Amino acid sequence: MEKVRRRIGMGRDQTFSGDTAVVLLSLVVSPIDCTRKLSKHKPKPKPVSHRTAPAAKVTHKPAAPAVKVSRKPAPAAKAHRNYTAASPSTVAYGSRGWLSGGGATYYGATNGDGGEGGACGYQTAVGRLPFSSMIAAGSMPLYRDDEGCGACYEVKCTSNAACSGQPVTIVITGRSPGDLYPGEVAHFDMSGTTMGAMARPGMADKLCAGGMLRVQYRRVQCKYPGVNIAFKVDQGVNPFYFDVLVEFEDDDGDLSAVDLMEAGSSKWTPMAHSWGALWRLNNGKRLSAPFGLRLTSDSGRVLVVSNAIAAGWKPGSTYRPLVNYP
Repeated sequence: MEKVRRRIGMGRDQTFSGDTAVVLLSLVVSPIDCTRKLSKHKPKPKPVSHRTAPAAKVTHKPAAPAVKVSRKPAPAAKAHRNYTAASPSTVAYGSRGWLSGGGATYYGATNGDGGEGGACGYQTAVGRLPFSSMIAAGSMPLYRDDEGCGACYEVKCTSNAACSGQPVTIVITGRSPGDLYPGEVAHFDMSGTTMGAMARPGMADKLCAGGMLRVQYRRVQCKYPGVNIAFKVDQGVNPFYFDVLVEFEDDDGDLSAVDLMEAGSSKWTPMAHSWGALWRLNNGKRLSAPFGLRLTSDSGRVLVVSNAIAAGWKPGSTYRPLVNYP
């Protein structure tokens, strides 16, 4: 299919094993297909430097005085249940209203998921539940050198007669290859499905043919009803090197830290950010499974999952504990 911009790879899925179940509240958008091809656009002008929009101030209060949320290492889990978590987040991502200065294009098939691997490592998962093709590659202020992978945004357009003006919720699953267009502070390189979802009924084709759109956007919490956090073990791992993709986190959607606890240990070992949404541990010694994983979200909320990865783990396998951020 013809594209408005260069496409980048976005993601793939895998069969699941391990424990299961969940909580949450989702990205509910009925995708509206764009059904016509676009003629090839002229190369965009060379980007000029722009200031990025200031980061929105957030507040975080624990739901109960007894619960503390901190970026400090959490104590070793002592309870016999499968997980512990901080109290529900009260971060009001949209408290400062809509941000202007955003732009949007789409890539890939006009009614597709836009993905074939990519910068966050989600692979073919972008076209399936819970992402459901409602994804975008973000410019650096959104992608944030991998740290923005999994973050959710509401985006709406009013700059074109075909725009509905109603927001759609999307997930950042890669980096926009051209970064910013002139005059922008943020850019969303959307799937064709996402672009069409912003259109008035019956006007998806016209919106897709509109080229680069001006949009408004705001950060929102991610909600994936009925979907657990997933830990997908990378194909290139071995008993001395562990690398795992973390996906479908509710609430913040993105992570600032991941720690691993080996079987028979009470010590958490920090994992390094490998790339995209993947985290690795390579400390030069054989690792002893099962592994517990401790996740720290963008806002500092901690989720501890014991036995997250089974003792007989295999490269390429996906493990789903019965948890997600509350």
